[in-house]
Amino acid sequence: MQRRQFFQWSASGALGFGLGSNSRSNATGPFAIGSSETLRGTKSQSVAKNIIFLVSDGMSGGTLQLADLYASRKTGQRSSWMQLYETGQSPAGQPISRALMETGSANSWVTDSAAASSAWGGGVRVNNGALNVGPNGEKYQPILQKFKAAGKAVGCVTSVPITHATPAGFCINQASRGDQAEIANDYLGLKFDCMLGGGDEFFAADKRADKRDLYAEAGQAGFHVARTLTELQQTPIDMQPVLGVFHESAIPYALDHAHDPALQASVPTLAEMTRFALKRLASNPQGFVVQIEAGRVDWAAHANDTNALIHDQLAFDEAVQVALEFAAADGNTLVVITTDHGNANPGLIGTSGSNEKFDRLLDVRHTNTWVMHGLRENWQVAEIRARIEYAQGLQISAEEAQILHDHIAPLSAADRLNDRNLPFAKLANIQKKLTAVGWAGDDHSADYVELTMLGPGSESLTPFIKNYEMHNFLLQAAGMLVSG
Repeated sequence: MQRRQFFQWSASGALGFGLGSNSRSNATGPFAIGSSETLRGTKSQSVAKNIIFLVSDGMSGGTLQLADLYASRKTGQRSSWMQLYETGQSPAGQPISRALMETGSANSWVTDSAAASSAWGGGVRVNNGALNVGPNGEKYQPILQKFKAAGKAVGCVTSVPITHATPAGFCINQASRGDQAEIANDYLGLKFDCMLGGGDEFFAADKRADKRDLYAEAGQAGFHVARTLTELQQTPIDMQPVLGVFHESAIPYALDHAHDPALQASVPTLAEMTRFALKRLASNPQGFVVQIEAGRVDWAAHANDTNALIHDQLAFDEAVQVALEFAAADGNTLVVITTDHGNANPGLIGTSGSNEKFDRLLDVRHTNTWVMHGLRENWQVAEIRARIEYAQGLQISAEEAQILHDHIAPLSAADRLNDRNLPFAKLANIQKKLTAVGWAGDDHSADYVELTMLGPGSESLTPFIKNYEMHNFLLQAAGMLVSG
């Protein structure tokens, strides 16, 4: 494997690319695409029986900092992730390794989640939108299929649809990430041991275009099916596969969930799903590999929704803490904490008054999404102002509320169901004056991203890694690959 591999500019000025297989790379030059082969700088290491791979999807560096600052101001304690950095070790005394990771896809410096997860899952950079399928139809075996074939229990947990790009990149081959109904079909055939998240519309007969009842089919295939928190809690910890789908589309944002008793009673948090998954998967004597994703961090960043972003990052941090506690008790578990790409690059901005402004975020009730989704067609300026003040304690002016009103008023009921049509960026810009949190945009970025590890195999992490190299790193950590 060549040291500098990403992608290269063709003579015409377009992005050139050449893909290898799981075991080789055809690309050359300083910006060539790579595929996993051997690991740079690897050394003799211990073997991990279990691997917990935690992903805060779309987490820019500013997201990590904002959540840590919120936790420090609210509770007097740093986030679990930042405590690892501050002390250099886990609470159980396990040393950590830290690196930056390069995140590009085969056809762009700026990756989407499908290509990013496929780089980890298949070991090869593919085009944005694809799941372990190359531009000429090449299929790269996803890593959870490899671990399952080796006898390990495998699964995914997410706060977005379980069929979404990040879990799917560890699991299946699909030319397009958008065909989530077909991805749901694929999952039934794979019979992975524990799949938990949202996405009811891809399993329920009354919501699928083909009217297939995948819940019934899963039950007939031997799955335990859970659709509420109570059903999950009552699911036995045995060797049967578990399918848990708890909401249409994504799990509600953590902040809105925390202020809605009905949601708390019916929909599990990311940490609750993580705790169940680890218990279920640990029942396999040969160990397990699981991906845990905070997918709504990415959705909050797209919406420039500061409150949603911070609280879903902290929900991820709670899942990290569950993983750290498991690893400390187990002693044979590699924990990986990272993100697939940055998104929108939020940050605390301004040298004057930013402390006081940020503290206005400490006692909010609801996200911008909750605010927007509750604005009916004929809501007036005064009602918009009152709804924002109730949800977040922020007082916006009548002129600012008029900007939102003028954007929303012409929208049809159907248009208002699509978040892309709603004035999230305008609301975020209004809020910036009050909270000092600003945004660089509303889409993915090409940042190098944080990567943290602890446990068996983490000693082999080098200070800089490319996303596709993670595939073989995980295989080697589990003793399934010998570095050349």
